[in-house]
Amino acid sequence: MSMDPLTILIADDNPKDFEFLEQLVQGLEVPCQIERAHNGKVALEKALRLDTPLVVSDIQMPELNGIEFARALWEQKPMARIIFWSQYKDEMYVRALTSIVPPETVYGYVLKSNTRERIASAVQTVLIDEQCWIDPEVRKVQGRAGHRQTALSDIEYEALVDISLGLTDNLIAQRRYLSRRGVQSRLNTLYAKLGLDQEQFHSEKFGDAFNLRNRAVSVALRRGLINAFELEHEEEELQGWLKKFRSSKRV
Repeated sequence: MSMDPLTILIADDNPKDFEFLEQLVQGLEVPCQIERAHNGKVALEKALRLDTPLVVSDIQMPELNGIEFARALWEQKPMARIIFWSQYKDEMYVRALTSIVPPETVYGYVLKSNTRERIASAVQTVLIDEQCWIDPEVRKVQGRAGHRQTALSDIEYEALVDISLGLTDNLIAQRRYLSRRGVQSRLNTLYAKLGLDQEQFHSEKFGDAFNLRNRAVSVALRRGLINAFELEHEEEELQGWLKKFRSSKRV
């Protein structure tokens, strides 16, 4: 008896990457028909029309990134199976995924640097065999992102984004509805999670060794907690907020 083809949605804005995935999916052990989305917003519209969406998704995409797409899709279809494929193993993505994967489903995360055979195996495992598949390199990052001494909470991550955008304590307090003491408290816990309290030292002649805000951004870049792509998105949100703030305060 012939088997109905599975519909697999490929969400990727890069034509070459899409062609690679298209050929790879056509080589799976079951017949598949392919749908394409060139950004996260279109991917969400198409995925919501499927009963149980099966998706291969890039993480850095226009309109909605892969994490935002997955969050919106899983809110309405928690059984959707998604395998993320990316050049990046940034902690910011791993951390975000940990908090949004529904218990009802499985997911995967494979790096584009893997061999074709390994990527095919990962896609088959998640979308067809219904098992999680996490790249070994990503698992190392998961360990750090999940450790209570180093994992950032949502409000600590928010503080990191604010200082990465160059906001002063006063402006952070206005934006996040905090007192200045509240801002300092958040920054102190952020510095501790990044290990800056252990790095800092002081001498009478030179004062503190580090500017902690700048040092925090430096450490966060090396850990992959922030990157230029996502900061561009955060900058757009900041400019929108600043416009409303100036209007309300008549600055």
